[in-house]
Amino acid sequence: MNNGLILAIESSCDETAAAIIRNGHEIVSNVVASQIESHKRFGGVVPEIASRHHVEQITVVIEEALAQANLKPADLDAVAVTEGPGLVGALLIGINAAKAFAFANSLPIVGVHHIAGHIYANALVQPMEFPLLALVVSGGHTELVYMKEHGSFEVIGETRDDAAGEAYDKVARVLNLPYPGGPRIDQLAHEGEEAVPFPRVWLEEGSYDFSFSGLKSAVINYKHNMDQRGEAISPAAVAKGFQESVVEVLTAKTLRAAREYQVKQVIAAGGVAANKGLRSALEAVFAEEGIPFFVPPLKLCTDNAAMIGAAAMPMFEAGVRGNLMMNGRPGMELKSWV
Repeated sequence: MNNGLILAIESSCDETAAAIIRNGHEIVSNVVASQIESHKRFGGVVPEIASRHHVEQITVVIEEALAQANLKPADLDAVAVTEGPGLVGALLIGINAAKAFAFANSLPIVGVHHIAGHIYANALVQPMEFPLLALVVSGGHTELVYMKEHGSFEVIGETRDDAAGEAYDKVARVLNLPYPGGPRIDQLAHEGEEAVPFPRVWLEEGSYDFSFSGLKSAVINYKHNMDQRGEAISPAAVAKGFQESVVEVLTAKTLRAAREYQVKQVIAAGGVAANKGLRSALEAVFAEEGIPFFVPPLKLCTDNAAMIGAAAMPMFEAGVRGNLMMNGRPGMELKSWV
């Protein structure tokens, strides 16, 4: 490796992003073209619309990332791209752009798992110390991942139905909140003085898995019952009760896992890690426990290409390579590469 520079591309869902990362932890440039306004009227991401936007934006964001970094393709050492999971049409746009760029400039290519990217977003702000525990919370994923070293991923707990972010979006629709609903529920939860009591789902004793489908149903049933009685609900009280349930379960299971696995560090990752209620609860719990806890800044919690570049660097250094036969893998599993 000459300059320690990787061009990273992310297009797994509704953000088209490109970034230049140096040595796996320094952001040289980070460009994100969001599609929120296009999907807002539908109340969620429409895959065909997302793919069309990626086609329009992918070359623009790559050129902008290079321009902001004041670099040429010849300065780069590799190209990294999200290989999966995600929307297959969206993934293919980024992957084919990455393959074309790599081929045209005689650069090696590295395919990165999207969730590994979210985990390694923490490397952009703080060195990762092993063994560590990562709580990944996003629209499609809720997982506890134990890492004993770089590239070693052991999923010790995962969602059995709705992911936390998915539950947030569905509850937001019940409350007639605009898309994306997660940030609005977080805001409402802090405005509420009282909380509607909703259940906590712990599953079997000792389990690190998660389930938020029942909690979502409890919110829906509460709303229906109030409507049938002709009584108005307090959206803030519902949001507060819902968020308290989610945060308590996530925090308690993460703490128990951190103790059992005797980790040196706990990190949070994913879009829902931007939730102020969750961040503050985790910070408080692990400060009391005496285990270092870190979470990326808000702009690195949501989908971006910088995190893909951060995850790609240790892969590249370990000799992991993709090739021009790489394809989108919408159901890609998080597996160790060491």
